Amino acid sequence: MAAEDHRATGRTQFRDIVVERKSALGLSYMNLAAKCLHPETGEQTVKHAWLHRVATGQPVEAPDYDMLLGMHVGLEVDIDVLQDAASAQFFGAQKIFSESADGRAFLEDADKLTPAQREAVRNLMRSLSEGR
Repeated sequence: MAAEDHRATGRTQFRDIVVERKSALGLSYMNLAAKCLHPETGEQTVKHAWLHRVATGQPVEAPDYDMLLGMHVGLEVDIDVLQDAASAQFFGAQKIFSESADGRAFLEDADKLTPAQREAVRNLMRSLSEGR
């Protein structure tokens, strides 16, 4: 049975990214879908109705990799962020890469941030780790 939506896992990470980025970009569902173009083929990878159903929490089929590639372009979000969010929302995946309690707590707290806040934290961490 294919995962349909966040109700299967109780998570909304993917939905949250779509809603936040659509708002930040100031686009309608139709215009956002038109921007979701596969980077190699130039083909539109998602339909506006599918985006609307995702954003409003209605049942949808999980996105495939080509859909995520187009959304990476249209939403202006890293592909790995979209993959992680889709895996969490549609399949209940949870990626914890730290063995330490502090590291796990940091990652759990990151889920409470908006995608824009998480990107700002990532940029800060990169800056600190590079000694800037």
